Amino acid sequence: MQVSKKQVNPNLKKQIYQLLYQVLADIRSQKEAEIFLNEVLTETELEMLAKRLGVAYYLDKGRSYSNIKTNLRLSSATISSVAEQMRKGKGFETALSKIRAEEWANKWAKKISKRFKGKR
Repeated sequence: MQVSKKQVNPNLKKQIYQLLYQVLADIRSQKEAEIFLNEVLTETELEMLAKRLGVAYYLDKGRSYSNIKTNLRLSSATISSVAEQMRKGKGFETALSKIRAEEWANKWAKKISKRFKGKR
């Protein structure tokens, strides 16, 4: 799908963006997110979005551009663009903080589970 070159009324544009942001904020589960994104985005758009998040994740983990380029099959320019957005904005940091929290919770859940299994 291509974006039309015809400009939408700025007030209407603001309104529909707010609708999108609210829907995203209200999604409560991974399954809901999967269903919504798979129906709203094309496969290419979804892959592009996932890869950009993957770049941010791997940069946060300290991986090299070369490693990311090879594994995610992206150009250095795309990786550089994501790195620049990470330095300038807060969006990727918000996403990465949620990912880190989930990884931390999973790590401790496994440790606690192992501890209790041994006591039974």
